[in-house]
Amino acid sequence: MKYIIDFINQYMPDSFIDLFSKLYITPGDMVLFILLLFLIVFVKYLFRNFIRKFLLFRLYKQRKSMLYRLMFHRYEKLARPPRYLISLFLFQTAIQIFIHGEKIDFIFYILYLFLFAWWFYEVVKFIIYVSLSIKIEKDKEIHQELFVLFLNIIKVLIALVVVFVILARLGVDLTGLATSLGIGGIVIGLSAKDTLTNFFDSIRLIGEDAFHIGDWIETEHVEGVVTEIGLAATCIRTFDNALVTIPNSKLAGNYIKNWSKRRVGRRIKFNLRLQYTYDMEEVEKVISEIRAMLNRDPGIINDQKIKYLIKMKKTYKDGIFNLSNHPGSGVGSKLLVYLDEIDEYSMNILIYAFSISINWEEWLNVKQEIIKKIVLIIDNSKLELAIPQEEIFLNSNK
Repeated sequence: MKYIIDFINQYMPDSFIDLFSKLYITPGDMVLFILLLFLIVFVKYLFRNFIRKFLLFRLYKQRKSMLYRLMFHRYEKLARPPRYLISLFLFQTAIQIFIHGEKIDFIFYILYLFLFAWWFYEVVKFIIYVSLSIKIEKDKEIHQELFVLFLNIIKVLIALVVVFVILARLGVDLTGLATSLGIGGIVIGLSAKDTLTNFFDSIRLIGEDAFHIGDWIETEHVEGVVTEIGLAATCIRTFDNALVTIPNSKLAGNYIKNWSKRRVGRRIKFNLRLQYTYDMEEVEKVISEIRAMLNRDPGIINDQKIKYLIKMKKTYKDGIFNLSNHPGSGVGSKLLVYLDEIDEYSMNILIYAFSISINWEEWLNVKQEIIKKIVLIIDNSKLELAIPQEEIFLNSNK
């Protein structure tokens, strides 16, 4: 760099050199400083308008490959740290023309360290995304929360490494620090007891496969969809679109109802209320027609359809889970239609079935069609739907 400055000064008039000497710099210093600043702007422009477009175009042409497709989507995340590193190097070179010393070197050392740590984290994240995509392409069961937990642990480890490297650069005795931490670890452990409890409970929840990201769960106080399982807390998006953060120790210590564990079968249950009648043959006929209608309905599950779905290995959860006839497999297939009770104003027929789909909107549509068909069956029979009525008798003698 000194050679470049001397080369520029050779072609500068003496008046310029005398003028800049009053500022304790040379014209070569200022020219090189301006050139480096211009180079920083040029590098930014080059990356954004030429290198970025060229690489994205090449990656897009190879988008049939899963690896290139991921690189296309993650390009900005992967390319930003090295771009900043080049700009930081040029800026450091420009600053060091005028300012020297250990303090300025230490500041740039920290900046380089953070940028390299950031770049390493983005590369690790990209590798994890590649692993996830490979598993999804092979239709394997994945636990996204395990990858999220691993990423969080990597983030903490990188932060610790950065802190220890900075302390070592400052001349701190790491051996003595480790000894003092051993003594103070008890105090730190007691003060961070809740944090450690939440961390280990998060591992326990993931290990027990209680729920996954995207599952619809219900706890003692909250119901919604899991959006994130963190090191200390779990985030749940409720159905009124609020985001609730719950410490993992609270979840691990209470019941969790996981509605997403149903693979096939969302329950349809209601009572069909009919007016009193002594015509039991007609009642039996209506019950048989309703039962036959449910068995024929393409949206209602029964034993024959379960066997077919198992044989064809159909799935109803994003291609991740296959059906099983195991009792704990989350497949509901009961189909019940019976005269269940007689109450104050009606005879009640229990309708109990499961839709094939567990999607709420599809379930509502299946239930609606079932109710419409049942109303038609009643309309074509001798029976009538019960309507609560009250009779008031007036005493006309008074």
